[in-house]
Amino acid sequence: MTTQAPGAEPAERPSDTVDVCIVGLGPTGRGLASRCLASGLTVAAVDPHPDRLWVPTYSCWVDELPAWLPESVIASRIEAPTVWTLSEHRIERPYAVMSKTELWKALPIAGGRVEAQKATSVGAHRVELADGTAITAEAVFDCRGLPPVGTRPAASAHGIFIEAERVAEYVPPGEALLLDWRNENDAAADAPPSFLYSVPIGDGTVIFEETTLAIPGGLTQRELRRRVIARLRSHGIELDGSEHSESCHYPLDQPPPGWRGRKNEAIPFGSRGGMMHPCTGYSVADSLALVDTVVNALVSGDDPVGRLWTPRARAVYWMRERGLAGMGRLTTEQTVAMFDSFFRASPRGQRALLSAHDDATALGAVLFNTVAHTWPFRWRFDLMGWTNRNRWKA
Repeated sequence: MTTQAPGAEPAERPSDTVDVCIVGLGPTGRGLASRCLASGLTVAAVDPHPDRLWVPTYSCWVDELPAWLPESVIASRIEAPTVWTLSEHRIERPYAVMSKTELWKALPIAGGRVEAQKATSVGAHRVELADGTAITAEAVFDCRGLPPVGTRPAASAHGIFIEAERVAEYVPPGEALLLDWRNENDAAADAPPSFLYSVPIGDGTVIFEETTLAIPGGLTQRELRRRVIARLRSHGIELDGSEHSESCHYPLDQPPPGWRGRKNEAIPFGSRGGMMHPCTGYSVADSLALVDTVVNALVSGDDPVGRLWTPRARAVYWMRERGLAGMGRLTTEQTVAMFDSFFRASPRGQRALLSAHDDATALGAVLFNTVAHTWPFRWRFDLMGWTNRNRWKA
């Protein structure tokens, strides 16, 4: 492995074309690099900080994780997380918070060529680097993450980490609040909706994260922090200043690559390539689960985009985008009613929306039934976009 730091004297570079060049070594890019190397492909990877551990907290449904990942990547496992809508729902599907350290270890890239610098140009077969050199490859994958939000439908969240024993009455050991829509965040009735996400991290702390989904431009960190503190206070929990926090803010409508005619473009993969779930904001587990689909296509000489984005998978993405648009124009009261309808669906229906990559039939059915069973009847017009289409747009 070779590593070239920005600003250093250019080292002699291999001139041969590699099989795969991966730009961006987040979990998705590192996972793709690792599995390509394991299959015998030659790999080059480009990232300004290739040895820096990732910052965000990554979670998933346990059954989303690919079989080749070891159990050690699970830092915290919750057998049946809770959702609060109009009432309490127990989701009988194991959920996990991943260990970033163990996930890193499980995705080795020894044997690959690693360039510790920025890519200044990323094309279908050539990546130009900040030091003036370039990498040529049979296939280039752009795994650099997402562009700025602007006014796009966004996921915004502010999380506070608190020692588990301090909050045991709110979130007992072995429990988690996946979506808590109870009216405890002191948000105005005419303000964009947000919910609480609270899970044990596996290091002795529990994260309390106020989250909003689908709102154009998202909410500010200041407002989200105010709301989560209000929730904590409603349960008798005061901050003492020792808690650390994390935040996120990213668009939810990043599309998959087109059907054809990519010309000189690299293949976007992971959140940059349509694998950011439009309705939930999750991407890591789904991307890792699909890595071998890409590797198998490369080894057999097929088009990775065609393998990943079948007509059914594209239909699923399109329907989820319709769901994203619907969520992005609802009030808090309407959102709670919509989620209450959804979480009464069958396990297959819930999976079709929350995680399945290409179960278009079940997804179509669950979306139809969710709208059909959201009451009162007139709120369905907002969900469909017939009324209040631009409610939260600036």
